[in-house]
Amino acid sequence: MRTRRILSWTVVALVTQVTATFAAGTLMAVDSAHEPIRIESHDVRVVINNGFARTEVNQTFFNPNTSDLEALYSFPLPKSASLSEVTIYAGELELNGEVLPKGEAEALYEEEKDQGQDAGLASKNGYQSFEFRVARVPAGDRTRIRFVYYQPIAIDTGVGRYLYPLEDGGTDDLAARSFWVTREAVEGAVTFELELKSAAPVADVRVPGFESETVVEELEPGHYRVRLERHNAALDRDIIFYYRLADHLPGRLEVISYRADASEPGTFMMVLTPGIDLAPLTGGSDYSFVLDVSGSMAGKIHTLSKAVAQAIDELRPEDRFRIVTFASHARRFTPGWVDATQENVDKTVRRLTRLSSGGSTNLFAGLRLGLEDLDDDRATSLILVTDAVTNQGVLEPLEFHKLMHRTDIRVFGFLLGNSGNWPLMQTVCAASGGFWTQVSNEDDILGQIVLAKSKVTHEALHDVELEIRGVDIFDDSTGAIGKVFRGQQVVAFGRYRKPGRAEVQLKARLTGKDETYRTTVVFPEIDTDNPELERLWALHRIESFEAQTRAGLLPQSELTDISRQLGVDYQLVTDETSMVVLSDAAYHARGIDRRNQRRTAREHAAQIRRAPQPIRSYRADEEQPMFKAESHSTGNSGVGFVDPLTASLALLLGAGALARRRRK
Repeated sequence: MRTRRILSWTVVALVTQVTATFAAGTLMAVDSAHEPIRIESHDVRVVINNGFARTEVNQTFFNPNTSDLEALYSFPLPKSASLSEVTIYAGELELNGEVLPKGEAEALYEEEKDQGQDAGLASKNGYQSFEFRVARVPAGDRTRIRFVYYQPIAIDTGVGRYLYPLEDGGTDDLAARSFWVTREAVEGAVTFELELKSAAPVADVRVPGFESETVVEELEPGHYRVRLERHNAALDRDIIFYYRLADHLPGRLEVISYRADASEPGTFMMVLTPGIDLAPLTGGSDYSFVLDVSGSMAGKIHTLSKAVAQAIDELRPEDRFRIVTFASHARRFTPGWVDATQENVDKTVRRLTRLSSGGSTNLFAGLRLGLEDLDDDRATSLILVTDAVTNQGVLEPLEFHKLMHRTDIRVFGFLLGNSGNWPLMQTVCAASGGFWTQVSNEDDILGQIVLAKSKVTHEALHDVELEIRGVDIFDDSTGAIGKVFRGQQVVAFGRYRKPGRAEVQLKARLTGKDETYRTTVVFPEIDTDNPELERLWALHRIESFEAQTRAGLLPQSELTDISRQLGVDYQLVTDETSMVVLSDAAYHARGIDRRNQRRTAREHAAQIRRAPQPIRSYRADEEQPMFKAESHSTGNSGVGFVDPLTASLALLLGAGALARRRRK
């Protein structure tokens, strides 16, 4: 039971490791007598078309050795990415992937490899990476591998963001680093092409960090093509694509459906962007800084201490602050709450310059101490800075879930880096009714913090519920949503049994008053434009069950069964499935059902049909707008102001990224 009602801002920044990291690349055992497999080219094609993105990657490997070798390729795992296709081109032979239970897929791969046959295997390494194995790259010759994945794209306060992850985020796994040599360089060209199709008007696009190498074409309103090419480059820098929608767009409801057969259920993705102006919050505040000073923070501790010093120097005299540090244990750096007078700030700044790092990372202890001694009468913000390598003390996500339920505190998280522990971040934020976002070293760090700060400084919609009536839906993520913050979208997936007109209701509590927003939508009898939705729905369902398991609401055994069944049925690489890549003849000889072959054929046909078509709007509430036209905070209005504390936090995160770039 929660014991406090306090406005709280917790910024959880999982800061990347400045020292050696694994990026995307080929791996070879350290003691191997062979030279690592080389990457000769790396080609990426992305299409963002209203609600989701399709990413296709083609790579050519070259074996410089005098004997055939197995290639192992690691690729940082994008959040909510459904790996759907893997193809290997070995000479004139084309091998395609089929998803099977993990043990079965691995056994088939080993059998084919032992027999000297061409084969491949794609697996998921927890939340951290996809791993691809190619059984045979011929001596002195080339092999090409192609893979495709889908992921939903959310709009936050009028800004869309696509991440192509290449750097792994820097989790400090010393055992793995001592075993593998990573070859990240591409000897030929690295090309990245992205096509954006947006029914909502687009004001601007950008690729931060690559401006001088990027060519941007606006083909028509809302339709952009972006191309980036680099030569002899390492696969160690993320590519971020931002697109900013026009200001002052009204709130809207978009529904994308797929139903190929009248005798089968349909699938839908519903994206609701509330157009509700949320009032700013006022009053004095407390700021609790919780800083990770463990050994893995070596090389960053000076940057972090300097940024925190700048942050507290900008506080108002009526504000208070405190600092907690943690490594193997947590301790109070300041003697409780300190008034933000100039004398107290100067004294603390001098002490911060003497911070040093060392020891393990006890994240739970730091977070627990940071949540103590809160004042019910003051708005509180907790800023937690850590690399999240939780290797000491409490490690179970369920215990973090319980900890956050002891107080009424909202957690706003920045997950910096691609190997940050996002499942743990999600657990903490969801338990607190908060919000988190992933941040790459290549992001506009200041912009990311500004977007999050607008959620902290404004009211939220409380007790939000999304209901669909009139059509029989099932296996969906509607119902109780909780809080919705300024600029945040509500994304729901589900299935429907029969077509028809439905009423959609969003119920919420705003400034102490119950509000209901409603409209009607049509679930079609047949719509074959977006078969990819089935994979996205299945992955979303698996992730929801994973979240329930971390919160102690679902047994692990049930999650295992669900993840395996949905993975096989919808051809997804999960923790319980892998994709084996064999020749047509091998599948035929082994009697393996070609589920993925049939599914990808439907997807390819739909993509070919969509390519030349004009941009299609999926807005479903034009005839009966869900929100009043005069209430429009979904664009970029209200997010341009940066207060001093926000700017200092941006320096805190951005300086860490800059230090890493300089080190490279």
